Amino acid sequence: MSNVFYTPGEQRAARVNDLFAAIARRYDLLNDLQSFGLHRRWKRRVAELAAVQPGQRALDLCCGTGDIAFALARRGAAVIGLDFSAAMLDVAESRNTVRDSKTGARNPTFIQDDAQQTPFPDGTFDAVTVGYGLRNLASWEKGLEEMRRVAKPGGRLVVLDFGKPANELWRKFYFGHLRRSVPLIGRLFCGNADAYTYILESLKHYPAQEGVAEKMRELKLVNVRVINFLGGAMTINYGEKPK
Repeated sequence: MSNVFYTPGEQRAARVNDLFAAIARRYDLLNDLQSFGLHRRWKRRVAELAAVQPGQRALDLCCGTGDIAFALARRGAAVIGLDFSAAMLDVAESRNTVRDSKTGARNPTFIQDDAQQTPFPDGTFDAVTVGYGLRNLASWEKGLEEMRRVAKPGGRLVVLDFGKPANELWRKFYFGHLRRSVPLIGRLFCGNADAYTYILESLKHYPAQEGVAEKMRELKLVNVRVINFLGGAMTINYGEKPK
């Protein structure tokens, strides 16, 4: 039986928006519980790989409550966090205390828009990141293509998401955790198990780290690599737009 929040095709965005509206206020707590706090380390690694310098520009797609966007801002970049969920952006804005060192304006700037069709010109950003968002788009391929489009030549593209472990035994154990333990946490602390059974359902339809790496190569990105955590249960895909 498919998950109530997973609908392929044209209705995908609406159902995912419903999901995040339901869990926005408990999203950060649930992330801490289901990952034992490790998601914070992985997000810091995304910011390290983005390698932004003071004065550079960065875009964090599907920014959610802002963890990666804030990490990029603390490194001195001017950051835009983009998400289509108003509920998640409300939480991000409530946390937004970082100030631009030159202007004093709040940094990041958060906007509501579509990660598959952003309002920015080609070659705008020195780094483009996405954490736990590519898998949720109606077309993850379009999302990756958009990341490439708005990156400057030499810009870094960094994708963090759930992975599919290569080891069959570990993959079965991990998927079992996603099937049983994570929804239980969702039910206990959010009152919504379906929002967390969604993770496994969406992962089944997502090519994960190797598929994303293949698409990066198709897009002629360079220095493409896969960084696995926990035996491939969590992954970062990295690539650079050619200069």
